[in-house]
Amino acid sequence: MRFLVAGGCGFIGSNLVKRLLDDGHEVYVVDDLSKGSLEKLDEYVNHKSLRFFKLDVTGKEIFDIPAKFDIVVDLVAYKIPRYSSGLRTLTVNTRGAENLLKIAARDSAKFVMASTSDVYGKSLDFPYKEDGDLVLGPSTSRRWAYAVSKIFNEHLAIAYHDEYGIRYVILRFFGVYGPHQHLDWWGGPVGVFLKNIHEGLPISIHGDGLQKRSFMYIDDAVECIVRAANYPEAENEIINVGSSEEISILDLAKLIHRMAYPEKELKLEFIPYESFTQNYEDPRRRLGDFSKMKKILNFEPRFPLEEGLLRFIDWFKKRQKQKL
Repeated sequence: MRFLVAGGCGFIGSNLVKRLLDDGHEVYVVDDLSKGSLEKLDEYVNHKSLRFFKLDVTGKEIFDIPAKFDIVVDLVAYKIPRYSSGLRTLTVNTRGAENLLKIAARDSAKFVMASTSDVYGKSLDFPYKEDGDLVLGPSTSRRWAYAVSKIFNEHLAIAYHDEYGIRYVILRFFGVYGPHQHLDWWGGPVGVFLKNIHEGLPISIHGDGLQKRSFMYIDDAVECIVRAANYPEAENEIINVGSSEEISILDLAKLIHRMAYPEKELKLEFIPYESFTQNYEDPRRRLGDFSKMKKILNFEPRFPLEEGLLRFIDWFKKRQKQKL
């Protein structure tokens, strides 16, 4: 099939693109390289079935790509604006999704969208079910801009289905990590913790560190995207994608230290939420119900946290040696 992957030079996108090429598909990648990098595609960058277009997905140029697509994958994600622009998060995510939905409608393509567990906000109804309530904080806390943008995109995909009959799959990801992720807060705690331990820097723990999260290794996340694209049963569904294995952020820092660099001193720096701008809020727990992932995608995570971390740490250390 012919895929359009928006954000294909990002963390999840680059891993997905390589998998699709290995499976024999033709892949058109769109990325403005503001956060992504062609280096993430490694040796695949010159693959005969890969086409790359450096452009802004929110602009009109995306409609000029000379191709008709079978699958459109939206992996555009301007993240939670801890220190950055809430306006950028809202406009990039929503305008990008709308342009991609227009292409899906034009080509009668299936639309696969990356959403986020952040849409559940501060809900205490654990584990989170796809048909459960979404409980966000006040609009004066701009940290919710990311969740708002993805909720809007979910509604937009459903509206395009209602109006134009497009087939969609919405995947709500919980804590994906692995090779090629950003090694700062843009990529989440796993990468930034590992990088800081390697460099002998303190690990920043927001709040008391007892907030719990679950994490899925990138290969498992990519497998779910591939199945969502291929399985008719997944069409017009919202599906949580992640692992039920919970860990506190503080214990995650200690685990990565023990597994990667036990000989180094573990330096912890507790950062109060008051130091963030505009009333930053952080849910104490985020656990999903993954019954639909297991039933519709016929998938259960293959990599427990420690096994996935070993793979990620191995990739990270090899990467550091290549820099020497």
